[in-house]
Amino acid sequence: MTSRAFTVIENEWITLADGTRLAARIWMPEGAERDPVPAVLEFLPYRKRDGTSLRDESTYPVFAAAGIAGVRVDIRGSGESDGVIDGEYTPLELANACELIGWIAAQPWSNGSVGMMGISWGGFNCLQVAALKPPALKAVISIASTVDRYNDDIHYKSGTHLSAQLSWAATMLAYQSRSPDPAIVGDRWRDMWLERLENEPFFLEEWLRHQRRDAFWKHGSICEDFAGFPVPALVIAGWADGYRSTPLKALEGLGDKAKALIGPWIHKYPHFAWPKPRMDFHAEAIAWWNHWLRGEENGAQETPQVRAYIQDAARPSLRRESDPGFWIAMDRWKAPEMAAFHVSPHGALLASPPAAGASHDRFLKSPLDTGIMAGEWFTLKPDAEMALDQRPDDAGSLVIETPPLTEAQDFLGQPVLELDVSTEAEIANLCARLVDIHPDGTATRVTFGVLNLAHRDGNAEPKAMPKGQKTRIRLVLDAMGYRFRAGHRIRLSLSTAYWPMVLPPPVDAGVTLDLASLGLFLPKLGEHRVIALPEPENPDPLPKYTELAPAETARGVERDLTNGLTDYSIYEDTGLYEHPDTGLATRQVRDEVWSIAADDPLSMTGTAVWTCDMQRPGWFVRTVSTATIACTATDWLIAAHVRAFEGEALIFEKSFEEAIPRDFM
Repeated sequence: MTSRAFTVIENEWITLADGTRLAARIWMPEGAERDPVPAVLEFLPYRKRDGTSLRDESTYPVFAAAGIAGVRVDIRGSGESDGVIDGEYTPLELANACELIGWIAAQPWSNGSVGMMGISWGGFNCLQVAALKPPALKAVISIASTVDRYNDDIHYKSGTHLSAQLSWAATMLAYQSRSPDPAIVGDRWRDMWLERLENEPFFLEEWLRHQRRDAFWKHGSICEDFAGFPVPALVIAGWADGYRSTPLKALEGLGDKAKALIGPWIHKYPHFAWPKPRMDFHAEAIAWWNHWLRGEENGAQETPQVRAYIQDAARPSLRRESDPGFWIAMDRWKAPEMAAFHVSPHGALLASPPAAGASHDRFLKSPLDTGIMAGEWFTLKPDAEMALDQRPDDAGSLVIETPPLTEAQDFLGQPVLELDVSTEAEIANLCARLVDIHPDGTATRVTFGVLNLAHRDGNAEPKAMPKGQKTRIRLVLDAMGYRFRAGHRIRLSLSTAYWPMVLPPPVDAGVTLDLASLGLFLPKLGEHRVIALPEPENPDPLPKYTELAPAETARGVERDLTNGLTDYSIYEDTGLYEHPDTGLATRQVRDEVWSIAADDPLSMTGTAVWTCDMQRPGWFVRTVSTATIACTATDWLIAAHVRAFEGEALIFEKSFEEAIPRDFM
């Protein structure tokens, strides 16, 4: 293919029907007004000017050189766009996206066909916008996203409360508190900044007012109407990320409209993600767009419905550069055959029928700091953000494992755990982890799942556990693609805590598990073929900016053995980097600490402090945002504080504090 010249429009104002101006950065193929081109929209709150510029500059020039315009737009209240953000995936945001698609399709350089893509927020909203059926939107590529906002995002997971909810609320509070760039908006920058600071919401308040799967979460969850979804969707995820189950769920719901691609990756675009191997996302995307936006018969529609990387005895590491394994393809996805495992009378996990006879009850009450090796729910670096060796967490868990395997076993799909449980409390959490035990004892977490037992029959109407009464539960773990080698053991680790990833319920009564009733069902790989998936030609595709101060990362656990307290701390400094073309230098620092006493669920606290700097010679602004969560037996206690500085002068300050009743959580 001949590479086409292109220009970059650093900022284009797009005026919506309500008068709001949104800021766009556009990569325009040369001669598009003479020979109109398709366009790809990415619509985010993460700031095109600095926040996503690295990854934008790795992808949109390649699209433009292939004759596809890239249109990267900041959501209102973000970057240089007017107004104030009103939440996450709101009706206003999605309506604005539909209006943008109409604007793009009407431009003289457009051929009238628009695609939409993104990772995370952009992966979410491209699916949600497609469900609204804007006429010009012909296809989407959704990476690290969800079809069910309640169960598969950073808020709640099967009725449990994820700590990522505070972390993300703190992140968005910090991100949205940043100033627009005066080089684009001119003298309006200070007024725009103060408007944002005064009016930006603290997202955690709204999220905590919806602890059940109600209409708030159904909005934007395309699983509510898979049948009405109108366009082809390429859905991509990584096994190292919290959004790993979405591609297979999309296939199950969308059928022939969806294709799934799952690699070993963290929460990044596949052409620069870790662990390796990477894949040539650019070539994949260009073929997808050329087919669906240009009508080019290039075989994109004939690619297998499933392509997945099967990890082969991966090992935890302080930096996980590469995972061993192999790519497989399935022309069509179908529900996998399940391999059934049960617990023998002697406590082993065996691929045999359940033992007949009396129940085999085991009481389990994990220390509340069990889970410190879990890493982050969604991962941005291949270090301790990924799950580490599970042996410290397994020490606080009930573990059941197979004898060493006599032959390799391959799996792809979502495992299911069923068993009878009882508890003396109305509410309890149960975490199940599937672990690969290597011959040397190293324990790799393959996948996990959690369940708030009050949500055992659904998330819309939770109900108290009947005290002391055995109750059948079904716990679905996240998807996996994994080979357990011969000589390895498959371990099921069960715990009543998984902190700090999952926040504890208000009481810690423990649970009684009837192991004789336990069934673990693992999805067999099934019919497939081994394939090769091209890696990107450029092993280092991100542009280089000028380093003014280096990045720094620290993550640690501190135990106060005298007072029985555990602190889990996270420190992330992006470093100070200057864009060589715009002269804008930015830095973000995250300082987050979680604390708990191993025997008191009401001792749990979390504090996240973000410092965000922007500067040019003669101009410096900073915001410091703090978000906290604590609890009582009846309430979640949340607070937020934002300060803004111009130079050394404090120009704005506000605080927020609220007690929100707990609702079966």
